[in-house]
Amino acid sequence: MKRPAQAAAAGAAALAAVAVRDLLQRQHTLLRNFPVLGHARYLLESVGPELRQYLVAGNNEERPFTRDQRRWVYASAKGDNNYFGFGTDNDLEYTAGYPVIKHRTFGRAVAPSRIDAHSDVALPCAKVLGAARGRAAAFRPGSVVNISAMSFGSLSGAAVEALNRGAALAGCLQNTGEGGLSVHHRHGGELVFQIGTAYFGCRDEHGRFDLQRLKDLVAGAPVRALEIKLSQGAKPGLGGVLPAAKVSAEIASTRGVPEGVDCISPSRHAEFSDVDSLLDWVELLGTETGLPVGIKSAVGDLAFWAELTDRMTTTGRGVDFVTVDGGEGGTGAAPMIFTDSVSLPFQLGFARVYSEFARRDLQGDVAFIGAGKLGLPDNAIVAFALGCDMVNVAREAMLAIGCIQAQKCHTDTCPTGVATQNAWLAHGLDPALKSVRAATYVKTLRRDLLKVSEACGREHPGLIETDSVEILTGRTASTPLDEVYGYEPGWGLPSAEDRAEIVRIMEAEATQGGTAPPSPTAAG
Repeated sequence: MKRPAQAAAAGAAALAAVAVRDLLQRQHTLLRNFPVLGHARYLLESVGPELRQYLVAGNNEERPFTRDQRRWVYASAKGDNNYFGFGTDNDLEYTAGYPVIKHRTFGRAVAPSRIDAHSDVALPCAKVLGAARGRAAAFRPGSVVNISAMSFGSLSGAAVEALNRGAALAGCLQNTGEGGLSVHHRHGGELVFQIGTAYFGCRDEHGRFDLQRLKDLVAGAPVRALEIKLSQGAKPGLGGVLPAAKVSAEIASTRGVPEGVDCISPSRHAEFSDVDSLLDWVELLGTETGLPVGIKSAVGDLAFWAELTDRMTTTGRGVDFVTVDGGEGGTGAAPMIFTDSVSLPFQLGFARVYSEFARRDLQGDVAFIGAGKLGLPDNAIVAFALGCDMVNVAREAMLAIGCIQAQKCHTDTCPTGVATQNAWLAHGLDPALKSVRAATYVKTLRRDLLKVSEACGREHPGLIETDSVEILTGRTASTPLDEVYGYEPGWGLPSAEDRAEIVRIMEAEATQGGTAPPSPTAAG
């Protein structure tokens, strides 16, 4: 009987000590007014996201990804049934801005019966990256769905490895992000090497860009293209900071920076300062490496895009691809004002950028890549209708390998080991297992995109036109997508030559059970 009494006394003493501390401290009014009990408020606040996620939020309430969206990604990644029963629970009648995809009774689709729940559909890009500019290593990407830029540093080594292995299994590309090319990127997946403002992985000891180091890097790794990062949707106009505590020996070696020192990315590039010098640098990189070279940017002031397309028209220099990141993108931690209010959302930003190229008849020479919650089929189809040739997936890929949307990415305490450098947390993520889930998710998304394409009467998502989508403007009205964004007929489509080639490839896949090789006249 003594032990329970002693335990009770110890507990009462502990509570009394907490109460005294609460009454004497001055930082928290709530605790001074409600000692002991006030701590419940802080506890509930700390687990608020978890409570909403599992107990409170409806299927379509939570952000940035709703319960339904996460469920679809999880089921797709596991190869489970990702269908939904009993009809939609979205409020179609009253949701202005809601996209409606218009199916066709008859169309040009190829053998729709060949797609089932277990199909592994190869969906190559409708354009050849670098062909228009004669790059020596021009190629046709084998997948219209690819893994977006997420650096080793923001993600754990195990997560990067899982995504790279998954890219190899799915036959898609993985963007390295601006943090350099690490050992975790070398597990079979082909890469797009991103060059950010700090030139990680291709910089000298003073932090300046080093062309020879870049050439050596791409010569020793499966890098298929180079992407110059101008900005990203989560934090446009800002550089990045990786705190000293996270800059391990491995990260320091990958990035070419000192170990244990804050790793800072400037907000602007030092190698160019205007459109002319940017294009000069693009041509330098393309000539010296032979690789297609593109740019990635969130969209703000359109003056840059107008000048870029003007210079491409008049000087013959140009980029091979453009990645447009929407303001709803979010793998990078950022101040709330930037996350919420800086840069245009994807559809609006992309349509304005694409229009600048289309008005100058340049859209056929450039491959367009979209990013910003485009790993969901409905968003992706609208992106393709607007003129995207490929989509990049970031947070959806994170969900596929175990992310639970805990929103701890910036704290180094990600409970699933995805967005952390904490060795104990990261060890729980099995790259071999999660790579299969990443690949299954990509394959499932491609399959569903092809299903919708065929419902629209088209052979390939890159051939979906703007007239296949309408945007609801109220309960009794809608507006065609081309009218919403001021598109002219045919703007959102690849060139006639690219359309013919991708149809040939898709027909060969349907009849022969595999993707046909490109014709002799097509690069890659």
